[in-house]
Amino acid sequence: MQIILALVVGAAIGLGLHFLVEGRPTRGVVVAPVTGALAAGLAWTIMTWAGIGTDSIWLWLSMLVAPVILVYPVLVALARTRVARDAAERARLKIG
Repeated sequence: MQIILALVVGAAIGLGLHFLVEGRPTRGVVVAPVTGALAAGLAWTIMTWAGIGTDSIWLWLSMLVAPVILVYPVLVALARTRVARDAAERARLKIG
C-alpha cells in the first residue's frame, strides 16, 4: 500500500514540472503528472522487488529522483516536437 505514496508524490512532482517547463500550451495538462506517477511507481516497484525495504533511504530517494529524471526530458521533447510539427503544418497549408 505504500506504493500509493510513491504514485501521489510522483504526480505532484510531475505537476510541478508541468508549470516549470516552458511550452505549457503545447501539451496536455495530464501528461506530466501521469508520467511522474508512472516513473515514481515504477522506481518503487523495481526497488522493492530488488529487496530494498521501506527502511532504506534509497527507496525514498528513487521515488523522488525518478520522476524528475524522466518527466523533464519528456516535457521538453513534447514541446519541441509540437512546435516543429505546428510550423511544418502551417508551412504546408501556407498559413502565416
